[in-house]
Amino acid sequence: MSTEEIRAIVTVCLLAAYADGDKHDREREQIRQVAEGLAQDQQINLPGLYQDVLMRRVQLADVLPKLVSSEARQLAYEMAVCVCEADGQTSPQEQAFLGQLKQALGQAPTEFAAQADTLSAAPLAASAGALPEVVKAGQAVPHPVAVDALPDTDATRRTGTLSAADMDRKILNAAILNGAIELLPENLSTLAIIPLQMRMVYQVGQSYGYELDSGHIKDLLATVGVGLTSQYLEQAGRRLLSGLLGKGILGGLGRQAVSSGMSFAATYALGHVANQYYAGGRTLSTQMLRDAYQHVMADGRQLQTQYLPQMQEVARGLNTAKIMQMVRGK
Repeated sequence: MSTEEIRAIVTVCLLAAYADGDKHDREREQIRQVAEGLAQDQQINLPGLYQDVLMRRVQLADVLPKLVSSEARQLAYEMAVCVCEADGQTSPQEQAFLGQLKQALGQAPTEFAAQADTLSAAPLAASAGALPEVVKAGQAVPHPVAVDALPDTDATRRTGTLSAADMDRKILNAAILNGAIELLPENLSTLAIIPLQMRMVYQVGQSYGYELDSGHIKDLLATVGVGLTSQYLEQAGRRLLSGLLGKGILGGLGRQAVSSGMSFAATYALGHVANQYYAGGRTLSTQMLRDAYQHVMADGRQLQTQYLPQMQEVARGLNTAKIMQMVRGK
């Protein structure tokens, strides 16, 4: 695809992100940070595109003529669907936007939107039996020092159903799986990372006696600085701008070693911060949670290189059908 088509696809994604007109200021700030963080390619000028969309200086009709190839039109539609589905629900305004986009692009009916609906609505309480366990029981796993530095009291400290070592292993396996999914070229696979992260947080809370709903988990993610829409935009944007989308798994395996490994690090950090939060009786302040998340993210980025071979091996055994089964708990 040409640079012009990539710029148009990114613009469509940003338009989709604001299609419902109901983004919280916190989410707007996270999307802005994503645009700035992905701005290494000066030909694309993501911060400028973000401002154009936010200030309504660009409309869908301005962008569509720039999507010349059938590959670019299909990719623009699929990524827009995933952006709208990333937060687990599609508003009437987002549905109208996607309908307009589909008609304008001449996209034939496919199962893609229905599969995206299935992923975004995945049950939190589904069984985790189908998830691959790369790190087995008894193997030594790293534990981030940053979370141990968070304060808690004996009065609020809870005992979980898992040992500390088993919890560390569970979180590491979840991070490896999501890092493997990041290697895959399909948009639908990328969308699966968010519900798998949410299920991990649910299971961590459950181990300490908390029965959580999706609203609580979304609030926790937002508190530490993870917006669902902005996280998908960052994951997909990195792959799009680096040329990984549509290149097949071998392209992803070859280039992941020099990428941010965002999905691995984010999952690793979310798991450990959630574990400390629920073990400590949910008493940690917003600032403590955010600081801990950033510190453990740094640990996760360093560990990503160490566990890259395991991620590559898991990725070789994954496809869209298997990922759909895992997210649905089958």
